[in-house]
Amino acid sequence: MSSSAVAAGKSALQSKAVCNSTPVRTFWCSDVVSTRDLGPEGVRAVLDLAEIMKARPADFRTSIAGRQMVMFFEKPSLRTRLTFESGMTALGGTAMFVDQRQERLDAREKLSDIAHNLERWVDVIVLRTFSQETIARMAEHASVPVINALSDVEHPCQALADFLTLREQFGDLKNIRLAYVGDGNNVAHSLLLTTACLGSSIRVATPAGYEPSAEIVDAALEIAKETGAQIELMNDPHAAVARVDAVYTDAWVSMGQENETLKRETTFPPYQVNAGLMAKAAPHAVFMHCLPAHRGLEVTDEVMDSEHSVIFEQAENRLHVQKAILYLLLGGGDRRPSRSAHA
Repeated sequence: MSSSAVAAGKSALQSKAVCNSTPVRTFWCSDVVSTRDLGPEGVRAVLDLAEIMKARPADFRTSIAGRQMVMFFEKPSLRTRLTFESGMTALGGTAMFVDQRQERLDAREKLSDIAHNLERWVDVIVLRTFSQETIARMAEHASVPVINALSDVEHPCQALADFLTLREQFGDLKNIRLAYVGDGNNVAHSLLLTTACLGSSIRVATPAGYEPSAEIVDAALEIAKETGAQIELMNDPHAAVARVDAVYTDAWVSMGQENETLKRETTFPPYQVNAGLMAKAAPHAVFMHCLPAHRGLEVTDEVMDSEHSVIFEQAENRLHVQKAILYLLLGGGDRRPSRSAHA
């Protein structure tokens, strides 16, 4: 790895990231269970390093050689699995996948016992689960880093990739105006927290009764006091997208909510992102979706396939963001062993 790449990584490592509002002696969080583990400086460090890694991937090919990553997924995955596996391999490490779709991770064995096994075999644990508590508990018990690859509460890696995409499109993220319309779900939560960390602006429009978690909103507003972020919650999708730079939506029915399908598909049609709704945004506005998309429901083909759609740029940037997270948790020999900050 070149000396400039090493310096860039060390600079990001030394960005005084905050973990659970407590300065970390190793200059980095022990885990990325929540965007809140990163804090404003940590979020910026990830984006800065991801940008460098995307531009100069060859400089980092052996940066975490010999490190092992295991992934336990309770839910199906295309982008998350392949970008983590590809990213770990591209940095010189090894990725292992455990298909956990048939039973929850702690169904056969106590989670703390699993954690204490894993910490003796691997260097980082990546979890895609139904429950946020599963990820938090793994981080509590494991002495190696734990990364949230999606839970029912947050999807931090996705939101980081989204804002890397917005930076590429528009530059200074403090000037970005983002609108999210649809369900106040895990993606909405992570967008709120990441917006707050970056001092950006977001409007979230949901049907009544489908608003984001009050606890997440309160956390985002608290961070926004420090960064100057603008956060608005509303029920009117047309007001939300008015003159914004980006319009974002997600599935109306998330994994695990299948029993609510009929009710949700009756409630959410006014929040469909179609040409009429996009016309309310700024002329240069881009369309965003974390994928997979349900064409004809939350978004039309016309919008998905338009020149304003950056959905595949978002998907690509999952790779670069996750490489940055892995490097910052494992790379450069700068991270001293420590117990989880969630203990």
